[in-house]
Amino acid sequence: MNLLKETISKITKPDEKAREEARKKWDGLLKPIGSLGVLEEITMKISAMTGKVINHFDKKAIVVMCSDNGAVEEGISAAPQIFTKILAESMQKGLTGVATLGKFTNTDIITVNLGIKGHIDNPEVIDKKIADGTKNFTKGPAMTYEEAIKAIETGIEVADQLYAKGYDILGTGEVGIGNTSTAAAVVSGLLGLEVDTICGKGAGLTEEQFIHKKEMIKKAISINKPNKDDPLDVISKVGGFDIAGMSGLCLSAAKNKKPIVIDGFISSAAALCASYLNPYVKEYIIPSHLSAEPGARYVLDVLGLKPLLTLEMRLGEGSGCPLAFQILEAAEYVLENMGTFDDVSMSSSSLIDIREK
Repeated sequence: MNLLKETISKITKPDEKAREEARKKWDGLLKPIGSLGVLEEITMKISAMTGKVINHFDKKAIVVMCSDNGAVEEGISAAPQIFTKILAESMQKGLTGVATLGKFTNTDIITVNLGIKGHIDNPEVIDKKIADGTKNFTKGPAMTYEEAIKAIETGIEVADQLYAKGYDILGTGEVGIGNTSTAAAVVSGLLGLEVDTICGKGAGLTEEQFIHKKEMIKKAISINKPNKDDPLDVISKVGGFDIAGMSGLCLSAAKNKKPIVIDGFISSAAALCASYLNPYVKEYIIPSHLSAEPGARYVLDVLGLKPLLTLEMRLGEGSGCPLAFQILEAAEYVLENMGTFDDVSMSSSSLIDIREK
């Protein structure tokens, strides 16, 4: 608990002076003021995070938190639970979706075992196992309060170590069969939204299975009565180790004044939990895309964050993060290398700021 408290206490608001300096640099570039839209906005946001006008992302990584969920025994997922283990082992072999995109974008994939059932015989998978998956949340709490804290602190530790090794930016990813259910339960528990509104079909369900999935999530919330004013209580009662671990990644990023890119619905649920622990956390989060899961839009709206892409993706794993990294790198490159009005002996004084229209 000491690491969590210390991390939360060290998270401060962004550097508004650096944001304004980045804005001034954009406004001096050879183009209509504000004409590059989100590319300008996102670099200004990153400048406020880091305190630097120009930022480079020479070392990039996506941290994939892996864990099983006990509620899978209730038939909330069409995929068998063994898929969690298979996918986790396949990450470091470069076989999964995010691993393939990682190779394409020169992004390292860091795989962390927080609670996969069974033994993982791969030294490249970081072993931080808390338990053989969570418990079935339709019968009681998914984990203890202490386990929730341990999972969050593991995320903080992993991210802190990566930043110490020189990583400039991280992305959040996850693997865990059944975790669209835990994410829906967490979001419903925190925001008070109806399960029917935010729950989707995840990796694919028949209509009958989908109805059953929603009923099981409602049952879990009814039985456990998560306290919406305490995100740790919500995670422990209806969440998953992977969600807790990704919350820790977000907290570490904010503490270290680094941008962190989140993936889809499950990552956004983790980001929501982290922002409830310290409201400044959301200032360091960049959503890569708008997940096709219906709850994703509600979470991003609450956080006041805009996704960079809308690609109707719902793979998970952190698969949106490499795509976002490319956009961020392109934006920073333009900011650093584009010509200025001074270069061509022109004045921008007659131009109208498009951002104000």
